[in-house]
Amino acid sequence: MKVLSTIAILALIALAVVISGAFYTVNEAQQVVITQFGKPIGKPITEPGLHFKLPFIQEANYFEKRFIAWDGDPNQIPTKDKRFIWVDTYARWRIADPLLFFQRLRNQRIAQSRLDDILDGGTRNVVASHKLIELVRSGIEKHTSKELAPIKFGREALAKEVLKQASSKAKDLGIEILDFRFKRINYVEDVRQKVYARMIAERKRIAEQYRAEGAGEAARIAGEKQRQLRIITSNAYKTAKEIKGQADAKAARIYAEAYDKDPEFFQFLRSLEAYKSGLSKGTTLVISPKNDFLKFLKGYTGKDHGPTQ
Repeated sequence: MKVLSTIAILALIALAVVISGAFYTVNEAQQVVITQFGKPIGKPITEPGLHFKLPFIQEANYFEKRFIAWDGDPNQIPTKDKRFIWVDTYARWRIADPLLFFQRLRNQRIAQSRLDDILDGGTRNVVASHKLIELVRSGIEKHTSKELAPIKFGREALAKEVLKQASSKAKDLGIEILDFRFKRINYVEDVRQKVYARMIAERKRIAEQYRAEGAGEAARIAGEKQRQLRIITSNAYKTAKEIKGQADAKAARIYAEAYDKDPEFFQFLRSLEAYKSGLSKGTTLVISPKNDFLKFLKGYTGKDHGPTQ
């Protein structure tokens, strides 16, 4: 009886093992290639769910369905104009054909190694075929500044060129490269200081150009100010002379009207003004007694200028 129980338990265990080996699950992030004695059979399983296979004979090989990151090692690469730079890159890829991927590469570790060769080689070819300025500038600007040299491609276009070259090679491995970017570009240490010095000199040259333009504009503004000042001064002088002329004419007219009303009194006032301005303290005059200047300092009879008393 105990023997039968033991056999039954062993049978159940064996049945459980067989059943567990006959079924496998696939989630949303996985895809499976079934192999029999190491050789793939059937189409890849890409739909999530519970699936069946022959236990012990067939094996489920799981592969990533999601995007996978590739991060390249920084490499020292010479550009077309013989500038040695450090180039650091990264990319995103996925397993587009799991059956071909399994036949060519077997696993993701080998795939990463092959991508190193493909992407690093493509990067080296593209960088060596273009000048440094094409890598530094992100793209062709619509309105290029006068201080910046014109370019034909730019970093974005070169990244697309690397992606195009690498994609054609990776397609035969069941891999689709989704994106490729230059993560960092830097000079090697022995030329970095020279580059910085040249950049500083270039910035100083541009600053001096702006200063010269500013000085020229300041001189133009100062000249315009002086011209406007002379115009204002001239107009003010002209207006002042006109006002003064009008005032003199009005004063002369008033004097004439006053003279016409009482010539004797007008002559008396003008003589007093002449005395005030011409006879200061200590003044000595040597003139004839009949001179009109003494007319109101002596008696006046109307016939001659002889003194009265």
